[in-house]
Amino acid sequence: MHSDEYFMRLALAEAAKAAQLGEIPVGAVLVKDNEVIATAHNQTSGNNSPLGHAEKLVIENALADGEKYLYSYTLYVTLEPCIMCSGVIILSRIGRVVYGCTDPKAGAAGSLYHLLQDKRLNHRPEVTAGILETECASMLTSFFNSKR
Repeated sequence: MHSDEYFMRLALAEAAKAAQLGEIPVGAVLVKDNEVIATAHNQTSGNNSPLGHAEKLVIENALADGEKYLYSYTLYVTLEPCIMCSGVIILSRIGRVVYGCTDPKAGAAGSLYHLLQDKRLNHRPEVTAGILETECASMLTSFFNSKR
């Protein structure tokens, strides 16, 4: 049985791929029954689309395989999901979300908004925050410092 840290390290490897491509370094891994189903990194520039977030890409991958709802899946992502990704998480019924560092400017899983825990919505995944937080935040900080 792999740990949350194990899967977050895989997400960090995806984030590093994004950084090498000049993308904001966010990586995501989708897991079911302790097995990796999909991995992705941000591809907003490469796809010329603001919708190319890592979380959305791994979820679309699972849905393309014929799944409709992802109750038994865990999503690992290096950065707290934004409003768009939180909406996709809710609509696809992801069972659990694990993220690395918070996003005080756009986070929708506890920092700026609390979409994933909103009792008015029909689905609320389990949320675990702060897994390898320092490593996840450091990658983002380094990326943005290099752009300045």
